[in-house]
Amino acid sequence: MIKWNKLLPATIGILISGINVCYAQPAKPLMTIEQLDPRFNTLVSKTAKAEILADGFSWSEGPLWIEQYKMFLFSDVKKNVIYKWTKEKGKEIYLSPSGYTGKIPRGGELGSNGLGLNKKGQLIICQDGDRVVSLMDAPLNKPKTKFIRLATGYRGKKFDSPNDLAFLSNGDIYFTDPPYGLEKNVDDPLKEAKYQGVYKISATGKITLLTDTLTRPNGIAFFPGGKTILIANSDPGKAYWYAYDLDKNGLFINGRIFYSANAASKQDAGMPDGLKIDKKGNVFASGPGGLWIFNQSGKLLGKMKFNDLVSNCSFSADAKTLYLTSNHRVLKVSLR
Repeated sequence: MIKWNKLLPATIGILISGINVCYAQPAKPLMTIEQLDPRFNTLVSKTAKAEILADGFSWSEGPLWIEQYKMFLFSDVKKNVIYKWTKEKGKEIYLSPSGYTGKIPRGGELGSNGLGLNKKGQLIICQDGDRVVSLMDAPLNKPKTKFIRLATGYRGKKFDSPNDLAFLSNGDIYFTDPPYGLEKNVDDPLKEAKYQGVYKISATGKITLLTDTLTRPNGIAFFPGGKTILIANSDPGKAYWYAYDLDKNGLFINGRIFYSANAASKQDAGMPDGLKIDKKGNVFASGPGGLWIFNQSGKLLGKMKFNDLVSNCSFSADAKTLYLTSNHRVLKVSLR
């Protein structure tokens, strides 16, 4: 009996009189463009090209372009490594271990995940295995496995696995905490909170729970001005992007569904995951089939569809280039 899912993706096999005949099929293109609104062309050129920068990863995440050093950082969540890519040297190990510093061997998503820079230009890391948000206590160009823990838990309970970060201009850090870093997910005996949370670390170090109502909070980013935040929910039953306004204390108010990917998630692989928002409020969000592009009001302008799962993205300094983490590889797309 032929197991069709075991056949090479570029072939189709047909069993005729005991002979397995394979016919070559055209491979799927790396990226295709799906324009849904004329405004899409102002963000993504019709001639936009994607290229693979490096591959061989277990699950790439946390993309971060650092203009000062012209380097692209990203996490390999399962290998417990942060890699860097530069035009001159290609792929190199940047930091290892990156997310789990314990001595007891463990599996699952134990490495770093989301990466970001604070007001001082220091690297902030979501460390899934250690279940904390930390600051790398070393210069960006001289990385060391020396960490200062900024957030370890809330009201005596450990976080599950901090996933992604967003930064306000006042120094506050907002982050999501889904269960993906726990080896048995929500059924893991080490899980301490009964919910999945979104939290704030104030500039003074105070931890505040902002919401416990999202089932799988994941990607997170602020709209320009820092008055509204967008959060991806990676739940097959609630595949939504949620928006919240912030009150004068930086707390969530007026929560609402920004956009639903429920129908699309039944057709294409992937969930709402990592996202970035440009200076004009346009949203570039990984979702079913690739990267979805919205304007600030929630109008879907188009999609950049890829032949593999996309987890997150990061802009270059001039926003003309997009760096993406995509399953076992990382990509670059010249937008314009």
